[in-house]
Amino acid sequence: MRAVLNTDDGIRTVEVDEPGGAGIRLSVAAVGICGTDVMFAGGGVTGFIYGHEFAGVDDAGNRYFVEPAIYGGECTECRSGNPQRCTEPGHGILGIHRDGGLAEAVVVPEYTLLALPSQLDVKDACLVEPGAVAWHAVRRAQARPGERMLVVGGGSIGLLAAAAARHQGLDADVDTRHGHQLAAAERLGFGHPSGTYDVVIDAAGSESSLARSADSARPGGRIVSLGVYRKTMPIPGTVSLVKELTYVNSIAYGRPEGVREVEEVASMLAKKPDIAQTIITHRFPIDEAREAFRVAGDRGAGAIKVVIEP
Repeated sequence: MRAVLNTDDGIRTVEVDEPGGAGIRLSVAAVGICGTDVMFAGGGVTGFIYGHEFAGVDDAGNRYFVEPAIYGGECTECRSGNPQRCTEPGHGILGIHRDGGLAEAVVVPEYTLLALPSQLDVKDACLVEPGAVAWHAVRRAQARPGERMLVVGGGSIGLLAAAAARHQGLDADVDTRHGHQLAAAERLGFGHPSGTYDVVIDAAGSESSLARSADSARPGGRIVSLGVYRKTMPIPGTVSLVKELTYVNSIAYGRPEGVREVEEVASMLAKKPDIAQTIITHRFPIDEAREAFRVAGDRGAGAIKVVIEP
C-alpha cells in the first residue's frame, strides 16, 4: 500500500507493507496536516508514518474518527478522565510516537474509534482532532457566561477554538495575522479584537502572540496557552505581574466526567458544516503529499487546513 514518509529526499509517497497486528483495520479517508507534521518534516524527523488527524472506514462500511491517543487506562490520570496525561509505559500518540494515518490503511486499537454522526462527512472528520484540542482549551479556560474571550491566531486551531467557544455558549473574537484568516473568521461570524478580555487563548504559539495575549487580557485575566514552546515559554514579565495574569496550559483532550471531548466536537461539526467548509482550504490525493506539505508550510499560500485523501 502507499504511505507518506519523510525521507532523505523529503516528504515522499512510497510503497510499504500492509498494516498488521491486533486491532481494527480502516481504509483511511482523510488526514489533516498539522503544524507538528510540518515541523517534523522540516526538522528531518523520520522512522514512522506521520498523521494524527485522521478518519476512515472499516471493512463493513462503518465510518470512524480515530482518537490517536494510546494509553493504558489504569493510572490515576486515565481513571480521572485525563488519558492525555497517561503515565503508564507505552503511552503515546499515533503519528507522533509511532505509525499514524498518512497511509491508505491502518490498524488501530478498537478503543480509539469514534463512530461518526450521519451528518458528518468522513472526509471532514479529520477536523475532529484539532477541534478537540481547541475544545479542551476552551474548557480549561473555565469561562463564565458574559465573560469576553479573545483567540489570538487565525489558523485551524484558533478558528476551531472560537467555534468551540460559541458552541459552549460563549462569544469569542479572533485576532488574525493574514488576510485569508480574517476572511475565514468573518465568514464564521467571529468578531474583531476590541478592548480587553477576561480570557485570551493563545493559539499561535509565538513570542509575539503571547505578548499580544498579555496585552489584550484585563487585569486579573486568564491566558490559555495552546502553543508548543520547545524550550522556554516567553511569558511577558512586567505586564503579567502588574495585571496579575493567570496562565493555564492545555494539551490534547480527554474524557472529563466520562464524556469524550472528541465526541462533543464531532457533534458540533455535524451540526455546523460551514466550519469544515471554511477551515479545510486544500485537499490533495496521497500521491501529491509532497505538494500538500509545501502548501501547508507556506503562509502565503492561503492555507488554513490542508488535507490528504488517500
